[in-house]
Amino acid sequence: MKRNPRPSKTSLTRREFLRDSTLAAAGVAAGLSAARAAAPAKPPLNFNESMEYRRLGKTGLMISSVCLGGHWKRLDMVIEGLFKGGSWLDMRLVNDPEFIRNRTEVVTHCIEAGINYIDACTGPEVMAYAKALKGRRERMYLGYSWYEKEARNAQWRSKDKLLQSLDEGLKESGLDYVDLWRITCHEQGGQHTFRESEELIAALDTAKKQGKARFTGVSSHDRNWLKMMIEQFPGQMDVVVTPYTAKSKVLPTDSLFDSVKKCDVGVFGIKPFAGNSLFKGNSAQNSPDAAEDDQRARLAIRHILCNPALTAPIPGLINQHQIDNVTTAVRERRQLDLAEQALLNRANAEAWAKLDADHQWLKKWEFV
Repeated sequence: MKRNPRPSKTSLTRREFLRDSTLAAAGVAAGLSAARAAAPAKPPLNFNESMEYRRLGKTGLMISSVCLGGHWKRLDMVIEGLFKGGSWLDMRLVNDPEFIRNRTEVVTHCIEAGINYIDACTGPEVMAYAKALKGRRERMYLGYSWYEKEARNAQWRSKDKLLQSLDEGLKESGLDYVDLWRITCHEQGGQHTFRESEELIAALDTAKKQGKARFTGVSSHDRNWLKMMIEQFPGQMDVVVTPYTAKSKVLPTDSLFDSVKKCDVGVFGIKPFAGNSLFKGNSAQNSPDAAEDDQRARLAIRHILCNPALTAPIPGLINQHQIDNVTTAVRERRQLDLAEQALLNRANAEAWAKLDADHQWLKKWEFV
């Protein structure tokens, strides 16, 4: 990969970087049993006896086995006319009282159900969930990314610019810290030069040392790049956020999850419902397909949770009914029987057939 011939003043020197990463790698080589001993499982937040909790890798955090993803793409099915012809990701929404009421009620119901992690990956999501958590910040773990000013944008790929972005985001949202800073990288992470990867790792490391992020990681859709990042930078790669659908399966050899287990990394799975392509209806509760879509969602969650190396799927949830539905899936029998697997197979085939152009890449996530 092409590397900058001369590091800027904002960069770690190559000697410094190799020294630090070698020391971190040595800790992994010495055996991850020591890392696990240093980060034992912690009592879960919002404990609910009906919820399952999974250890988020070497962070030691016990995370609910289904969490709240940041997206609210079909919220106009709950609040009519909410998007008003614009994007679902409009920053103006964070000042809409009906929108904030919905997000606050959803967070409240998640807390009641024992869900204890929110993943916010855009500026509007960070702002919305910071408002929804006001006065109860300690009740939920918060994952943070302000992707508009992170590594997908060429202007925000140096250590200093990434730390600037974090400082600006914390200030604007009124947050003192985040539980997880997971920088949103290129979907095809291999497009980043190795030097760019070094820079974002340096930013994550500094944020940890400054107490602005308790734990760190990245988000990408590139399995090979994630494997490299996990194995090259174990000291900063606590968590990865990456796709895992109702059709995904673990490769028997050379899987991303080999590295996940070796380096004790937590995993949040995005796109559990294949960008909503899994569903027949529009997510309105009066839809004639609502009951079947609820079943499809539960089958998908159960299938995903059969992978013990995956901490939790993080679906976007727009109302209390959807929260109740996915938490019901956690309580149901984990392994699908033959009839249920046949139903999910048909649903997956329909989902794959109607994926839009922007989501065709999900077909590459059948084997991980």
